[in-house]
Amino acid sequence: MSAFDGLETHDHLRIWDGVTVQAVEGERTTLAFVDLEPDSTVPEHRHDNEQLGILIRGTMRFRIADETRDLVPGDTWRILSDVPHEVTAGPEGALAVECFTPTRSDWAGLERLVGRPAPKLR
Repeated sequence: MSAFDGLETHDHLRIWDGVTVQAVEGERTTLAFVDLEPDSTVPEHRHDNEQLGILIRGTMRFRIADETRDLVPGDTWRILSDVPHEVTAGPEGALAVECFTPTRSDWAGLERLVGRPAPKLR
């Protein structure tokens, strides 16, 4: 197995309606490319994983615990373990890159959307 790969080789996993992720898995960390369709919502949830992220494209309204922000490309976030959070994508959708520690083993059984193109990063 090579240490290098292209994003197009990773299947899209359906997380919620209008929200998919392409995950690059390490032994202890998951790097995720999260694609949110216009006006899609990630409902409030929490997990054991710490989560760091950066918005690459589009806009989002993000609530972490009691703090809500409207995010634009270049904005970052930090979510500690077991902190409730939710997101709503803007009218043009959004692309975010997130890192989770430990790995998102709970994603193993998610629906795979084979053949869907990788997001354009260049």
